[in-house]
Amino acid sequence: MDLERIEDPTFLKNYSNEELENLAASIRTFLIEKLSVTGGHLGANLGVVELTLALHKVFDSPTDKLLFDVGHQSYIHKILTGRTSQFDTLRQYKGLCGFPKRNESEHDVWETGHSSTSLSAAMGMAIARDMKGEDHSILPIIGDGALTGGMALEALNHIGDEKKNIIVILNDNEMSIAHNVGALHNVLGRMRSASKYHWVKDEMEWLLKRIPAVGGKLATAAERVKDTMKYFMVPGMFFEELGFTYYGPVDGHNFEDLLENLQYAKKTEGPVLIHMMTQKGKGYHAAENDQKDKWHGVGPYKIESGEKIKPTDAPPAWSEVVSETVRKKARTDNRIAVITPAMILGSKLEKFGEEFPDRLFDVGIAEQHATTLSAGLATQGMKPFLAIYSTFLQRAYDQLIHDVCRQNLNVTFGVDRAGLVGADGETHQGVFDVSFLRALPNMVLMMAKDENEGQHLVHTALEYNDGPVAIRYARGNGLGVPMDEELKTIPIGSWEILKEGSQVAILTFGTTISMALEASKQLEKQGISAKVINARFIKPMDEAMLHDLMRQGMPILTIEEAILKGGFGSGVLEFAEENQYFDQAIERMGIPDRYIEHGSVPELYEEIGLTKEEIQSKVINLLPEKKQRA
Repeated sequence: MDLERIEDPTFLKNYSNEELENLAASIRTFLIEKLSVTGGHLGANLGVVELTLALHKVFDSPTDKLLFDVGHQSYIHKILTGRTSQFDTLRQYKGLCGFPKRNESEHDVWETGHSSTSLSAAMGMAIARDMKGEDHSILPIIGDGALTGGMALEALNHIGDEKKNIIVILNDNEMSIAHNVGALHNVLGRMRSASKYHWVKDEMEWLLKRIPAVGGKLATAAERVKDTMKYFMVPGMFFEELGFTYYGPVDGHNFEDLLENLQYAKKTEGPVLIHMMTQKGKGYHAAENDQKDKWHGVGPYKIESGEKIKPTDAPPAWSEVVSETVRKKARTDNRIAVITPAMILGSKLEKFGEEFPDRLFDVGIAEQHATTLSAGLATQGMKPFLAIYSTFLQRAYDQLIHDVCRQNLNVTFGVDRAGLVGADGETHQGVFDVSFLRALPNMVLMMAKDENEGQHLVHTALEYNDGPVAIRYARGNGLGVPMDEELKTIPIGSWEILKEGSQVAILTFGTTISMALEASKQLEKQGISAKVINARFIKPMDEAMLHDLMRQGMPILTIEEAILKGGFGSGVLEFAEENQYFDQAIERMGIPDRYIEHGSVPELYEEIGLTKEEIQSKVINLLPEKKQRA
């Protein structure tokens, strides 16, 4: 079938199982070919081809609501809802989003990027449906890894208590971004091993009723026997105890099994959970054999070999620089422990785990728990390092305020993927952490200009004993600068002058420093002398240097790859107001007050005006005499 001719999923209603299997094969081939060029989330989508086809065959989207938790597995849904022709633009600027997007299609009823949200959203939709007297199905599709998120468990508890008609599809591939951890994962493992439970239960009831003479008495006890069988065959019966009717485990690649169980669920009153067993990466040899889940999210690759197409001799990734420095420190400081919310691979912690297996704690997709766990460690004199993406740290904000900063505990946060991340778009842009961390009493916030300074800041943070520290670092690679052998402590709150200048000061940090230096060189050609300062400590700021600049009356331009509202530039403005520098000229550059969609980082810079050309323009505007000449 020509996939580009698909406008909506209604055509599936008349498809036989054989036709569905052929379509599944075509979709897999399509995804493998397209993503070899654009990159994207390959493994998760290859694992849910049959499942997505079956859901759209049995249910009627968008009347029936399909909510994809996280959204990594929504590509087949996009194909079936008329977006095949846009896959050449997947995750590219102004192109097809890699996650469900409500303004993209009426079939995308819930936008996702962070995990564990679909069950709560489904409950909200179910309450609204019942209040309005409507009658349609609501189906959150959630992975086994996402169930480790506390929000998902809160929602399960509420759904089971309210007895709402919701069909939860548990997509169990035994992995999230990496192998799952925790007791709940072990519960699911026991359920997987008891795949014959429902067959045994039904057969036992039938046999009991047919036994002569005593059959009637036994039949009256059938329900008690079935309840006993639950505990005998499936230890715990976790979901049924929460109030769900449990179907499964179901072979998520077998259409007969899938369709039969989905039809059962559709007719069942109250909350239902269907436990689907799928294989992440199914249909592509490299992804099927992936034990470290390197095929979760990929860049371009060679289809035949599975070889990734990426630059050779690239500088080390920022995540690697940070994790390796923590590992180096851990060799001489046995108080250091590393915590991660299911991101061992993303945060490059494999080597730390190999050397210190008893000092690396993967808590699953549980950022709130990770933060308060770190706080608990700190109360006992340990030195916890929490490696966490900026966008995921947002989920633990109450714990940051209440459990870490309020108690002024020595927790170090490695804030990975800080700034614009590009193709993953709005849900993953790490642009809010400066604003929400800068507002917290006791917090120290910093970002390095390069990987050599980065290792020194990690050392500084782990040596600091007066409260929490957050180190921001970008997605991608460092600059390739030489690395010092010996680690050194950088005084907290100290800035660094990178280029002298007499007419204007540019204050910036991290990823935008190179942009500022390039702009200052161009300004020199126009006769403008611009001082460039590495404001590596966002909080506390270098107040001595700020006083010096403002007493001279030197105009200031602040630049940050972060949201402007409440950001670093706001801090400079606050300093001027608090110290009564009322005539101080200050301009700010950064992320505007809106969510930034997907695209390459250079394209996004252009869109929001974060460029060396705009820096030059802003500087000229700060110098009235130069502006008049221009």
